[in-house]
Amino acid sequence: MSALVTIACAMGVYLLATAMPERPKEETLAEGQELLRIKATNFEFDQAEYKVKAGTSYKVKFSNTLGSHGVEFVGLGIELNKDNPETEVTFDQPGTYELHCSIMCGQGHATMISKLIVE
Repeated sequence: MSALVTIACAMGVYLLATAMPERPKEETLAEGQELLRIKATNFEFDQAEYKVKAGTSYKVKFSNTLGSHGVEFVGLGIELNKDNPETEVTFDQPGTYELHCSIMCGQGHATMISKLIVE
C-alpha cells in the first residue's frame, strides 16, 4: 500500500512540474508604443470599453481564455483571432468604435460587444 502512495505522490509531483504554465514573457514595445490587450471568454470581452490615445502607436494583442472567439474593430478594418492574435496600429481618428466577436461562438454571440474609445 505504501508503495502505491509513494508512486502516486511521485507522479503528482512530476505532473505538477511538467504541466506548469510558462511564466509570462516580458513585452517588448517600440519606443513610444503602447500595449492594448483584449481578452475574450465565453460571450464577453474582459472590458466593456477600451480607451486609447489618438495618434499613438499600439501593439494590440488578442487572446481567448475560454471558448473560440475573434474580435473585429468595426469601421477600422482590424480583425484578430487565434491565427492572427496581434497587430500594430496607430488609431488616427478619434471616436467610438464597436468591437464584436467575429467567430460564431454560441447563443451569447450576438451580445458579445465592447467599445473602443479613441480620445
